Amino acid sequence: MLSEAGSFALYFSGGGAWSSTPHLYISSLATWPRKLDPIQTWKSHFPGIPQFVNASMGGTLFMTLNMDSCVNAVAFSSDGSCIVSGSDDHSVRVWDALTGEEKHVLNGHTDWVMSVAFSSDGTRIVSGSLDNSVRVWDALTGEEKYALNGHTDLVMSVVFSSDGTRIVSGSLDNSVRVWDALMGEEKHVLNGHTDSVNSVAFSSDGTRIVSGSNDCSLRVWDVLTGKEKHVLNGHTDSVMSVAFSSDGSRIVSGSWGNSVWVWDALKGKEKHVLNGHASSVNSVAFSSDGTCIVSGSSDNSVRVWDALMGKEKHVLNGHTDSVNSVAFSSDGTRIVSGSNDDSVWVWDALMGEEKHMLNGHTSSVKSVAFSSDGTRIVSGSNDYSVRVWDALMGEEKHVLNGHTDSVNSVAFSSDGSRIVSGSWDKSVRVWDALTGEEKHVLNGHTFYVTSVAFSSDGSRIVSGSWDKSVRVWDALTGEEKHVLNGHTNSVISVAFSSDGSCIVSGSWDNSVWVWDALKGKEKHVLNGHASSVNSVAFSSDGTCIVSGSSDNSVRVWDALMGEEKHVLNGHTDSVNSVAFSSDGTCIVSGSGDYSVRVWDALTGEEKHLLTGHTKSVNSIAFSSDGTRIISGSDDNSVRVWDVLTGKEKHVLNGYTDSVKSVAFSGHDSFIITGSDNSAWVWDRVSRYTREKIAKPTHGKLEFTGWLLSPQGEYIMFVPPGERLPDDANILTIPHCFISYVNFTQSRLGPEWGSCYSP
Repeated sequence: MLSEAGSFALYFSGGGAWSSTPHLYISSLATWPRKLDPIQTWKSHFPGIPQFVNASMGGTLFMTLNMDSCVNAVAFSSDGSCIVSGSDDHSVRVWDALTGEEKHVLNGHTDWVMSVAFSSDGTRIVSGSLDNSVRVWDALTGEEKYALNGHTDLVMSVVFSSDGTRIVSGSLDNSVRVWDALMGEEKHVLNGHTDSVNSVAFSSDGTRIVSGSNDCSLRVWDVLTGKEKHVLNGHTDSVMSVAFSSDGSRIVSGSWGNSVWVWDALKGKEKHVLNGHASSVNSVAFSSDGTCIVSGSSDNSVRVWDALMGKEKHVLNGHTDSVNSVAFSSDGTRIVSGSNDDSVWVWDALMGEEKHMLNGHTSSVKSVAFSSDGTRIVSGSNDYSVRVWDALMGEEKHVLNGHTDSVNSVAFSSDGSRIVSGSWDKSVRVWDALTGEEKHVLNGHTFYVTSVAFSSDGSRIVSGSWDKSVRVWDALTGEEKHVLNGHTNSVISVAFSSDGSCIVSGSWDNSVWVWDALKGKEKHVLNGHASSVNSVAFSSDGTCIVSGSSDNSVRVWDALMGEEKHVLNGHTDSVNSVAFSSDGTCIVSGSGDYSVRVWDALTGEEKHLLTGHTKSVNSIAFSSDGTRIISGSDDNSVRVWDVLTGKEKHVLNGYTDSVKSVAFSGHDSFIITGSDNSAWVWDRVSRYTREKIAKPTHGKLEFTGWLLSPQGEYIMFVPPGERLPDDANILTIPHCFISYVNFTQSRLGPEWGSCYSP
């Protein structure tokens, strides 16, 4: 209980709430994730604090030590009281691990510091640098004791032996060197690697050294003789980090091949290959009892593994750039990580209680749609599945399996009873939206199906395909009614007119075709675009068509006469998505030039240029009342815009991948987006904003963790590492993907005093 109380005290003192009024410790209480006493008993007496639900991070951030330069290496002292960090600014820094205060800045290196370590008694620090030197420091005073010269190239890794008498270093000169740590003299030069040595470590008894190299191998050395004992082969790319378990029986290694390997140190044989990271593994370490491994990666994550079973335990997300260094505290309760995002993070390595995980999509979400009453959501994914979700609770209702390749397009019938899906498996499938049962498989296309839609009365389905055809289906019987041939390249987008009498299709053959949906005959071929047509839509009255093309233009057509009305020029890259407002007076377009543009549909004049996205805009939509526009982008954000003023209303952040699809619910209450293996639902009204301040060194705005009321008052503190998105996000599917705050029964502002109940 004392340990838990101490952990909470550290959590509070390492956050931003401690520097404000003392009563705001209950703000930290709200975000404390573990279910252990005495904190949970204490928390039960505060029913009026907001309910904070943590994302599935598997660890808790205690504090962040902000630096002004990339952090390359971090380490705990053996008693856990201090942290040392090495940085691109040539400095070594010593921190108080309990308060987060800086104790010493150790200057002397003349280039980046790549590796740091404490001696076991905590009195000395060793550092290795790109200036080719190894330096030993007095950890208590911050004074330099020795500069160990001998390497002829960059020093990448340094460490003390457990008794503190020796230091080992690895360098880009392909050598491993052993030093007398008390005298500052070189004892051995260990040659054998054929490329740069990136990492070195002693066994706990000091008799062996392990080294990892760009030659893809690990080598184990006898410290006394300097002879090679084992060569461990298996990695297919550079070995960046190595470590012994405390009993010396195992070795762990991390590689640019994205994997972590566990080896039998006595036999030189592989035990486990730990896969999960999506990019290079830069740092690995064992917990002191040898039961856990921690790894840091260029995928920005820290992962904790069961060292005995070879299974992943936790994924610790929060860093916004590559994680270069990780370490356990000696008691195994905390992890420290250093990153290219200029920060050092301290994590709780223990799990208080396992969260319930909602099984969801396992690959990118390509298409999303609301039912007309806004109560359900359908999503289609690269994992081959169609999923139906409760839009209010975020719970999965049905998984519709049947497709054997990526699902590119999904839609509800207007009465919400059926779902249609189109897939790269060449099929169109119709599903019972209430039971999840497959009703029909519509076969006929001979290549990928790219777009599907219901007619407004739900009696027909239209589909477009890479086989160059448009097909019309009887939605009730599943029979094919018409095959509309004419396009000479892939059909990318299809839509019905609101009365169901016409179909429009856009193709990579640069043309837009208008079809009689009842007779299956061509009405008009609309030529004018000079490149692929990516998106088409009817105005609500069916009199006009808008198309967006890779020729950078938007074109407006008379749907009845088949004539071009306007060419809307302005975009400087492909137009990926177009839509009409419900009254037909405005058109919105999203482009690869990062912009959203609003046009007057009657005159063809540009009304607003909406800038803010930093990458290609993939999807746009109007609200049904025509007052707002939403856009989804490869910059991982969704933005909400005011149509009348052209100003940005909200930026909906939180995604970890491109936003491919956006839509409003029927009553405009919610926004749904598809991205990063998940579907997200957002409320259009925010109850709080997240405070940002400019970082003094470079002026970049960063979140402080404070939540502000619409009036600008401080509500509560949520550590930035908790991945809390903007408040407009009310639901993420699966729900476990993101953190959120429930203010339903909370007492805020002047009412904080009534949070407590005896």
